[in-house]
Amino acid sequence: MKPRFPFPFFLAAAAAVLSSCPQSRVSSVARMDLFNLEIGPLEDQVNLVNLADSGGSHRTSLAMRDGLFYLSDTTGGKIVRYNSYGDLLFVIYNEETTPPPISLRRGIDEEGITTRWSIPYPLRAPGVIAVDSRKHFYAADKVGEDRRINDPEIGSALDSAVLHFDESGRFVDTLGQEGLGGKPFPRITGIHASLDDEIVVISILPVGWNIYWYSSGGTLMYLVQLRNSALPLPPGGEELLPSMDQVSAAPDERKLFLKVDYYRNVAAGADNSTAVPDSSMVWVMNVETGAYEESIRVPFFEYTAVENDKKITQRLPYAMLGVVKKGRVFLYFPVDGGYSLLVLGAGDRERRLGFIQVKNDELEYNTFNLSAEGILSGLLATEWEARLVWWRTDRLLGDLL
Repeated sequence: MKPRFPFPFFLAAAAAVLSSCPQSRVSSVARMDLFNLEIGPLEDQVNLVNLADSGGSHRTSLAMRDGLFYLSDTTGGKIVRYNSYGDLLFVIYNEETTPPPISLRRGIDEEGITTRWSIPYPLRAPGVIAVDSRKHFYAADKVGEDRRINDPEIGSALDSAVLHFDESGRFVDTLGQEGLGGKPFPRITGIHASLDDEIVVISILPVGWNIYWYSSGGTLMYLVQLRNSALPLPPGGEELLPSMDQVSAAPDERKLFLKVDYYRNVAAGADNSTAVPDSSMVWVMNVETGAYEESIRVPFFEYTAVENDKKITQRLPYAMLGVVKKGRVFLYFPVDGGYSLLVLGAGDRERRLGFIQVKNDELEYNTFNLSAEGILSGLLATEWEARLVWWRTDRLLGDLL
């Protein structure tokens, strides 16, 4: 999920006016604060120091499955697992760059007497993370300089791999483009666990995206190449300028969901033009055939701003959070005091509107995870601590599931 904010946050000061639709009702989703983490480099802390100086390179990624929370801490050089009470269950860490854990047993207790342990592994910069039904987890990481490849054909460095760990945190294997042990990926922006524990890796290139779809055993099944020059257009939209917001994989089908925003050039003077938002669509691709089987029109978020003593209605696109079972799409937009949520299903009548609270002092860093069942979890950082919270946004789905 996206850290920080998906849009310029001056919008948070705007008075929010949600798009009205007769099938929808705005529901405030109750928030549950689970546990807090101190900020720092130790095993039971999250390393969110010097965020302002990181240039956006810092990334702490979050995954939640069956009430267990997995944090992949780029700056801290570690991967940790907590239960919903905040008990640290294990930490995987680079012993050359990370202080050795002092509260955990080193190594795994094969007899099961110890329930909390630490495992050294040479992590470099662990990134996005996903967990399958076996509680195996997959994390993006950088490869060593000896494996890095500069590929002039695609204009990108191949410098990333996917590390596969089992349910106890033991290293299993490394996933590359061709499968197990394959060459490195371009920059990885997403990893998803899908049908039958198949794993989907999303890489971004200067020309678009490559999506790699693997079996649970690491065999490459499908490669989907999405190019900026060939993004789908709505009917009659030949003059529109498409911009990809997000690509996500369905958790229960071999389908990709593409959220594309469209802009239109309008005159802004004698010799100038400017691009203004025109529309947004979610396109559903069948990975097995490569065909777009469905499209869902996404309404804009509307809010009222005051300019020159006049009220003006502004329209801007939502950002996509992710996809849950049965093809329901979650989108969000920052508003005063939190985020506005929009849940879409197939057809224009399947909509739900919601709101989640994020306090003003929790805006140092935000990252989210959406489970396959529709439960939204978040890591919300203040200046002094990070809070693990969740919202039962699955209840917004109602009869949609």
